[in-house]
Amino acid sequence: MKCRNCEAELGGYFLSLANSPLSNSYLKESQLNDMEPFYPLSVYVCDNCFLVQLDEFEKASNIFGGDYAYFSSYSESWLAHCRAYVEMMIKRFELNGDSFVAEVASNDGYLLQYFKNAGIKVLGIEPASNTAKAAMAKGVDTEVAFFDVDFALKMASSGRAADLIIANNVLAHNPDLINFAGGFEKALKPDGVVTIEFPHLLNLIRENQFDTIYHEHFSYFSCYSASDLLRRHGLTVFDVEKIPTHGGSLRIYARKTSSGAHRISGNVAALIDEEKKFGLLDKKTYFDFSESVKRVKRQFLEFLIGARNEGKKIAAYGAPAKGNTLLNYCGVRTDFIDYTVDLSPHKQGKYLPGTHIPIFSPDRIFEDKPDFLVILPWNIKNEIMEQMSGIRDWGGKFVIPIPRLEVV
Repeated sequence: MKCRNCEAELGGYFLSLANSPLSNSYLKESQLNDMEPFYPLSVYVCDNCFLVQLDEFEKASNIFGGDYAYFSSYSESWLAHCRAYVEMMIKRFELNGDSFVAEVASNDGYLLQYFKNAGIKVLGIEPASNTAKAAMAKGVDTEVAFFDVDFALKMASSGRAADLIIANNVLAHNPDLINFAGGFEKALKPDGVVTIEFPHLLNLIRENQFDTIYHEHFSYFSCYSASDLLRRHGLTVFDVEKIPTHGGSLRIYARKTSSGAHRISGNVAALIDEEKKFGLLDKKTYFDFSESVKRVKRQFLEFLIGARNEGKKIAAYGAPAKGNTLLNYCGVRTDFIDYTVDLSPHKQGKYLPGTHIPIFSPDRIFEDKPDFLVILPWNIKNEIMEQMSGIRDWGGKFVIPIPRLEVV
């Protein structure tokens, strides 16, 4: 296996989360007795560029093409984040009716709708036909395609080079980073900007966020490794900021290296220095993280076993991909958690991959009155605890398993 950024030979993995199914492969009842593929979930770090990555067991076209289970518009806190981003970008880069904004992996138009409402021309680039259809229903111009060098060249040759390209939580989803990252420089106007958001590797390690590791996420980035990737493809990172989404993410700003616009902020060097001091350029950090992951597993299982032995009823909230990593790694099935609930009608009536835990509407919680509600999408735990605060009427409590077990 070679590094998908610098192509150096990779050594052995530093973390194994055992074997797991694809975390967004939700099952219908008719599929429960079918053979279900499980793949090794082993994590490597490159000695050369320190990109953290997984091997590729399933093609991205099979994972993200066709129907995709994740629709971005079902989280109010995420939509609020997007509205604030749009307002800030319009002001910072003086975008107007003559500007053109493109988003890579635009999902159901969750973000571009706000640029469109501001009178700015937009293009969504989305490989999943069902989410693209939802975006088009909102009036967001969307092409069903994977973004790469060829697509970028077509954008530029058709007069659609962008003032701003957005890539939110998609960098990790591309096994062919060279072809993907190489497209940005070709699709930008001479002084255009690309902003990329991704969960920060430093937080993943510091906060034990190992459940964000799954097969659909091929790579995991620091500011250091993301800057190195973009540098190899004609882009310079000129600013970076920490944002709270997904348990602590980064938003990096990049321009063409050939551009004289947008001077380089001191934030970039300061953050990379912070990463070095934390140990992201030291392999020992990654092997120590492996031990922390095992402790979280033991704590979660000890709680579930104790609660079940006391006759308590346990349900879960959410059917996120990260929850499937946690449950499969810990070996948690319906012997511990009876069911989970999710707001998305696209997941209701289905079953979690591997564990076969059924997914219902949130109304089920108030009918069944469980003693404990395990929050699987811990990154929006405050939103969920407010939404489901009624469980306290019968003495119900919330359980947050990551970064450390917490019963609220």
